Amino acid sequence: MGRKPNDSESTSNTSLILLLVVLSSCALVYLFLSVFLTPSREYYIQLEPVLLEEDAVAGEENGACCRGIENMELWGNAVKWGSDFKFNSSEECCKACKAMCSGNDGPCLCDSWVFCGNREACGSKFGECWLKKQKDTLAPQRQDLGQKVSWTSGLIFGKGEGIVGLETEYGTLHIKLFPDCAPHSVTYILELLTLRHCAGCQFYRAESRGLSWDSEGNHIKNAPLGPPFALIQGKLEPQGITFNKIPTEVCPIIRRGSVAWIGSGPEFFISLANHQEWKNAYTVFGSVLPEDMEIVEKIAQLPTTPDVWNNINVTVLKKPVPLSIQRIKKSNGDLNGM
Repeated sequence: MGRKPNDSESTSNTSLILLLVVLSSCALVYLFLSVFLTPSREYYIQLEPVLLEEDAVAGEENGACCRGIENMELWGNAVKWGSDFKFNSSEECCKACKAMCSGNDGPCLCDSWVFCGNREACGSKFGECWLKKQKDTLAPQRQDLGQKVSWTSGLIFGKGEGIVGLETEYGTLHIKLFPDCAPHSVTYILELLTLRHCAGCQFYRAESRGLSWDSEGNHIKNAPLGPPFALIQGKLEPQGITFNKIPTEVCPIIRRGSVAWIGSGPEFFISLANHQEWKNAYTVFGSVLPEDMEIVEKIAQLPTTPDVWNNINVTVLKKPVPLSIQRIKKSNGDLNGM
């Protein structure tokens, strides 16, 4: 994703010409890789790399999607006591909680887990896996946080749970969050829910599927991979709030409806198409429920102005679309996965 140029950036072509004359073919290869294959913080890179079938599932399978946050202890009513329930890894503890939240009917019996995995710091508590039930999964009880905390904790959202709304003038986008894949990202989103405003949060770039992807997000054979790039892009950073960069988490293949950070945030995008060509470049922290994708399509069709960011043709909304984050207590819709 190209980076929006700043006024202070040099635009001299002379240096570039001299550089190209001096550089060897090896240096040109290096330039290609560093400019086009490294995701930047703000905007897309669009190329057509060779895609191997195994690449399409690497982000989902390698990440295992059973992660938590180290040095954090969640509170809550215990459904499994860690003193009698031990594992060798936080992933096993997470999976034990997830196993109690796999049914399609009824609430999850477990929606949070706490694991002590530092042998030295935990002492006799090493390996303890506490499975818990929160009163409010969108506002989990945090007992302690910081380097002195030896516990690792995570959340599990069941069917119809863990859904937040991005409210716009064109409708509310219901987004299923993925705390087991992107726990740091989801923690940030839940923190935004506690604020009284999201002033400055908005969509500012919109690009339709054009003639390159069908209505289900599938790429049309022999069609270019953009532009347009089939996405809407925005920013989730309320004014007056200090934003801390979010670490890279599970990066699956981008699919229609995926909600992902650009770099470490707070810029993010919602994809209107399946983008295997981007491989595993972006942290996906949620997905728009299928029934709300028509709202995304509507925003993508709003009037735009063409622009060029780092030699990439983009279209910017003539009028940015403000958004706010809302609690959604329960939803009948859901996703089976990313």
